[in-house]
Amino acid sequence: MKIAIQGVKGSFHHLVAKEFFGNDIDLNECMSFNEIPELLRNGTVEAAIMAIENTNTGSILSNYVLIDKYDLNIQGEVYLPMQHNLMALDGQELSDIEEIWSHPIAIKNCESFLRKNPHIKVIEEKDTAFVAKQINDLKIKGIAAIASKTAADMYGLKILEESIQGDQLNITRFFILTKSRDFSVDINLHNKASLKFITNHELGSLAEVLNICVRHNLNLSRIQSMPIVNEPWNYAFYIDHDFNDYLEYCNALLTIEKKVDTLKILGEYTKGKEIFEKAVS
Repeated sequence: MKIAIQGVKGSFHHLVAKEFFGNDIDLNECMSFNEIPELLRNGTVEAAIMAIENTNTGSILSNYVLIDKYDLNIQGEVYLPMQHNLMALDGQELSDIEEIWSHPIAIKNCESFLRKNPHIKVIEEKDTAFVAKQINDLKIKGIAAIASKTAADMYGLKILEESIQGDQLNITRFFILTKSRDFSVDINLHNKASLKFITNHELGSLAEVLNICVRHNLNLSRIQSMPIVNEPWNYAFYIDHDFNDYLEYCNALLTIEKKVDTLKILGEYTKGKEIFEKAVS
């Protein structure tokens, strides 16, 4: 399959692509999330990987906007522990490092380590693995990358410090995206859904929607509000919920649809594996 990822080979998006689709994939490497929707829409790729939230830094709201704006379909989800490693050219030591380059979120996740080394300048870049590749390609001394162990192996770099993220339960959730929704639903496999809705302006309208979910045994696992452009103080709501009975879930949607101004299914898929034990092993 042709898969679009943010970053290059060795990035965390690459690891997710292999986790979900296996090793027999052809990557289309993008430096920006904004490039991905058009690749799906014009058929250049069959699927894409997009980070959506992190346990430390929260939601990536701009990616919700892209999914909604381009009517992309959420086919699945993957939870990946973020194991950040400091790496440089072979022969370098931590004392040789003058600058650290990495993605802003990776840098944020490693703040405690960076505070212990205030003499090292920190530079934000577009991708973790791209920096590792650059260091190797250009044989740059005095510069270290924060990236995955896979990136270190792939680009022949030496790991100076392992697992430098401040939180060992640091996990990112990724969406698997396709161009359009597959309506041949397997009700025995699909047990999670992502929805967007806009409530009317009546008192208690949000609470009413949430109560409908409860009455139909939908387990609300996430809710995210987002301002609506050109409508000050009005919000769209993005929710994820798990369910055990697909037909009961459908009945809930029919009831919710009558109570809101807009209801949109962003995706129906199989719930991602719980990997919290794996994250600390």
